[in-house]
Amino acid sequence: MTSSRTTIYESLGGADAVAAAVDRFYERVLGDPALVGYFTDIDMKRLKAHQRSFIAAAIGGPELYAGRPMKEAHARFRIQPAHFDLVVGHLVATLTELGVPAETIGTIGETLAPLKADIAPPENALAS
Repeated sequence: MTSSRTTIYESLGGADAVAAAVDRFYERVLGDPALVGYFTDIDMKRLKAHQRSFIAAAIGGPELYAGRPMKEAHARFRIQPAHFDLVVGHLVATLTELGVPAETIGTIGETLAPLKADIAPPENALAS
């Protein structure tokens, strides 16, 4: 008996849907004054390609994420934990805007949440 279980990737619409979500997500992120500084001198075409692969792989797509480990890739930016949370908020808003069901957004969030420790570790927090 074969499984007819649909992946999140398939339910969202595959590669085209992931590409649209990544484009809209970065419009939001780059429009946020608290975050835009992280993207100075960043090759956005390359970053979006990595992000599409990463997201697709994380939600059950056929793509393989071949980028560096999250901790290594983000260390030089010293991303603030609060800024990580802003990025997650932009992702949730993007997915909501695109009609992704709340349950699916929650599942995606559960997949990505553990990455906070590598991308924006507590030691990056600015002293108050």
